[in-house]
Amino acid sequence: MNCRVVVEAAVPVYDVETADEAVRIAISKTGEMLNPDLNYVEINMGERSCPHCGEELEPAFIAADESLVALELEITVFNVEREEHAARIARKEIGQRLENIPLEVLEIEQVDEGDDGDDEDGGDDESAASSEEDSADGRGDGGSSDAEATDEGSAGEAGDDVLPEFEELIDES
Repeated sequence: MNCRVVVEAAVPVYDVETADEAVRIAISKTGEMLNPDLNYVEINMGERSCPHCGEELEPAFIAADESLVALELEITVFNVEREEHAARIARKEIGQRLENIPLEVLEIEQVDEGDDGDDEDGGDDESAASSEEDSADGRGDGGSSDAEATDEGSAGEAGDDVLPEFEELIDES
């Protein structure tokens, strides 16, 4: 199953005078932190509203020439088991690059195989690999030791090109 996950980020911006300037700088700053590793993540202005009256607010809150900007980051995660798994992977992938920026999952939507979009081509391998890593970590049985055990257990199948050389070294001794 593939899922499109939208994550809200609260990006701090300094020395700004207007909300538009803060949003432009926040998008640029976020793009620099995500690229080149996550260049397939879409960055959009977030939507904020007043909790009391429901009135729509600007995505940037400015005080004393400093701003906190709400951005929505959209990523498609491939080969996941369920929606919660997709949310964990998206937060992990984005959170690793956006240090000290709070993230909150806003929306998770299943996508069909043919509905991946053109800009997702660069992310297929990394997101799929990441989902496998997270899946191993999520079971709580030690992701790296589990991966090593898998490599040792399948040495006769997947590692045929490396293992025979090792056996030849043993035979020569």
